Amino acid sequence: MSKIIGETLENIPWQEKPAGIHAPVWRYNANPIINRDAIPNSNSVFNSAVVAFEGGFAGVFRCDSKSVSMDIFAGFSKDGVNWKINHEPIVFQGNEEVIKREYRYDPRVCKMDDRYYITWCNGYHGPTIGIAYTFDFQTFHQLENAFLPYNRNGVLFPRKIGDYYAMLSRPSDTGHTPFGDIFYSASPDLTFWGQHRYLMGTINGDASAWQSKKIGPGPTPIETDKGWLLIYHGVINTCNGFVYRMGCALLDIDEPWKVKARARNYILGPETLYECVGDVPNVTFPCAALTDSATGRIAIYYGCADTVTGLAFTTVDELLNYMELYPLEEV
Repeated sequence: MSKIIGETLENIPWQEKPAGIHAPVWRYNANPIINRDAIPNSNSVFNSAVVAFEGGFAGVFRCDSKSVSMDIFAGFSKDGVNWKINHEPIVFQGNEEVIKREYRYDPRVCKMDDRYYITWCNGYHGPTIGIAYTFDFQTFHQLENAFLPYNRNGVLFPRKIGDYYAMLSRPSDTGHTPFGDIFYSASPDLTFWGQHRYLMGTINGDASAWQSKKIGPGPTPIETDKGWLLIYHGVINTCNGFVYRMGCALLDIDEPWKVKARARNYILGPETLYECVGDVPNVTFPCAALTDSATGRIAIYYGCADTVTGLAFTTVDELLNYMELYPLEEV
């Protein structure tokens, strides 16, 4: 058995794998866990991130308003399933130039040392990666944007790699980007970013066509005794538009820009009504993963059809075994 490196989480949301399921990831049977009208002015609540917090859970949620403006909101839960989301968006403290808001969406959250770091797609003359931290999910301190526009899907590692903070991201453009590969970047102080390394890209042809258009990092990478387990999204362009699915890869523990393994098959894709029908149909978009080192359990939070939030389950062994069963030769 493989092992997750980290804390135990005895109250991780969990359901056992149903009989007859051959996929490595299975859905919570009461999905979606957060509906589009979870707060009074929300049009949709999706692509959101959660972490364990003070015996329960806290998170940062993408809530598009009924005027379809994009912003991020804090929320809390005792069980990781039933959520109370603040009715007003997060107000950041920091440099007046940096905290100006154009839009905010698709947050990630990770705990590092004594605080919780939030990254998100921040509007600053185009999409870039905003960074902030909080101790209590009440007061949020915004730092400098990590990169120049254009960039999306900034995901921090939960600890330093050597002497440096590390982040994955997906350089993009101003629009609904029709391309995208994953890159690794390092920083001594969360302000100045460099040492950019190509991590992995799309797969052309039918070797793994579900990720032929673009890919991007999902939840905070999961440290295991085999390497960093990365859950990511991949996109194919069909005659009916983009389809977003989830995949997994294994990165070197000391040099995470090196890919050790990658599954050619997706691990979860749009199948249910709430994943196939919504503001943007055919989307399963992972943004968070809770883990329990004692059992190897993983609970994945993902956006469904850009409208609601779903919950799915797997284990570290399920994903590592799946990469061995269905390997992508080109890693």
